[in-house]
Amino acid sequence: MIEEINIAYEKIVLVGIITQNQSDEKSKEYLDELQFLAYTAGGEVLKRYVQKMEVPNPKTFIGSGKIEEVRLFVEENNIDTVIFDDELSPGQQKNIQKILDCKIIDRTNLILDIFAQRAQTSYARTQVELAQYQYLLPRLSGMWTHLERQRGGIGMRGPGETEIETDRRIVRDRISLLKKKLGKIDRQMEVQRGNRGALVRVALVGYTNVGKSTLMNVVSKSDVFAENKLFATLDTTVRKVVIGNLPFLLTDTVGFIRKLPTQLVESFKGTLDEVREADMLLHIVDISHPSFEDHIASVNKTLDEIDGADKPVLMVFNKIDAYKPDVIDQDDLVTVRTEVHYTLEDWKNTWMNRVNGDAVFISALNKENLEEFKQTLYNKVKDIHVARFPYNSFLFTDYSQYTEEE
Repeated sequence: MIEEINIAYEKIVLVGIITQNQSDEKSKEYLDELQFLAYTAGGEVLKRYVQKMEVPNPKTFIGSGKIEEVRLFVEENNIDTVIFDDELSPGQQKNIQKILDCKIIDRTNLILDIFAQRAQTSYARTQVELAQYQYLLPRLSGMWTHLERQRGGIGMRGPGETEIETDRRIVRDRISLLKKKLGKIDRQMEVQRGNRGALVRVALVGYTNVGKSTLMNVVSKSDVFAENKLFATLDTTVRKVVIGNLPFLLTDTVGFIRKLPTQLVESFKGTLDEVREADMLLHIVDISHPSFEDHIASVNKTLDEIDGADKPVLMVFNKIDAYKPDVIDQDDLVTVRTEVHYTLEDWKNTWMNRVNGDAVFISALNKENLEEFKQTLYNKVKDIHVARFPYNSFLFTDYSQYTEEE
């Protein structure tokens, strides 16, 4: 007899705002993503609050009437945690805590918490710990009593020090120590990268949960952890892959996200060195997501921040099996046809047609169009290899002569 396991989810309320820079539609997208983040962290969202404001309230983020509405719901429903979609200032967090009298975290803290859950190796845990301390440093005043009162749960996976005795000096010392530790590991990893020989390096990049690890498993016949949650992979995985008769190194990296905390970008610079030192990038995109073009822009922005935007890129539009355009009835003469009605063929004839053939459409999960993907990847890796070692170019011919078994 299988014993039933009851998983207790924290009861969550989400709060976001609509501003002149963030439309109603965009705010909904961000809250949908925040809800998925909360689910990934182990929470159940019971209600979402949104308020139209020109700028966030400097004291309580949202207006006094709206925060009173949130307070009543929190009180009546025994809510554990209220999560705000934007980063709160230390003052805002303290004021909101007094009013709502429950755990208050923001998007940055939530992402840090998920990273703390997901970090498996010593390197990843050190990176997350550094990011946590950098986030906590300006929030030390009045925060430890809050942490002492709240026992565990989302956003409470602290870096491990005794909160009440921790002061700014100790935290700064810890940050300095962690940076030295990461610097040492980074130098070791640099040596490891140097020892990989002259093989072409290909790095998988993309928004979180677009299927990078699934594609890695399919192409490299390895077993990298993958699931339908955000940031399933934190630790960099490198595998030697052979397509046809052409060997190269394939690297799976941490996924990006909109409003990615600056602390994480800084802490994960060592991991992102794999992207910087790659010879080409596979930019994986979940084409079934309604905001995939925004995701592309977010990834490109992060690549630009880490000096990785100047590399050859193959755009891989994944999850074609899940892509479902809205269909307009033939008798409907009112509805204007927009991007939500585009078929895959329509998308291929848009800006995707202007990337010099550097775009393929696949389903890594269902292994659709993988041969076309491998053919394109083979040709691009071969071009890089031949440019580097022209004297052995005769070794590599057309991929089409090789079967999948070979």
